[in-house]
Amino acid sequence: MTPEAHKHLSSRDPVMRRLIREHGRCSLTPETRRPPFQSLVMAVAHQQLNGRAANTILARFKSLFPGKKFPRPVDLAGVTDREIRACGFSFAKIKAIRDIAEKTLSGVVPTSREIADLSDEEIILRLTQVRGVGQWTVEMLLIFQLGRHDVLPAHDFGVRTGFRHAYKKRALPEPKEILVYGERWRPHRTTASWYLWCVADALKEKK
Repeated sequence: MTPEAHKHLSSRDPVMRRLIREHGRCSLTPETRRPPFQSLVMAVAHQQLNGRAANTILARFKSLFPGKKFPRPVDLAGVTDREIRACGFSFAKIKAIRDIAEKTLSGVVPTSREIADLSDEEIILRLTQVRGVGQWTVEMLLIFQLGRHDVLPAHDFGVRTGFRHAYKKRALPEPKEILVYGERWRPHRTTASWYLWCVADALKEKK
């Protein structure tokens, strides 16, 4: 993220200024070469699981396709649901993965080149048509694949937890409260979200 983001957040919000001082410069590095199909499958794998468990399942999944770093949508026709289930995916997630592949082939899920020219709102509108893909999943893609600068995933538990502790709230804030407060962070809400995640991660380490 850019130095302008740190300067803007520091000038608009004293709490953010303190977080930047405590946690250093934002080191978020998007995986810009990852196609949307792969990002969505990986996001589905991580839903409701910790990172280690999800990565184990993904490693098994990729082993179903020897010689490929990651399967293409068309490759899924060559494996059965039972084989995917054996990797650790639930049946609901298998249906989601199949739908991601189908909608990639039909053009609903854009290619890497196409998605770069779409606005955040257009991307959310298109990708939330896919089974098992909600706004949070698309927001993670916007941040970690596309590197969009002004995304605030207000429903994310880590963001809400970080906000609660950074701003000394008695209870976990509702997403609407974060969105209203976060208006002052525009157009660098992604960087602000990263600092809230830092706060949440620091709390986990203390525990």
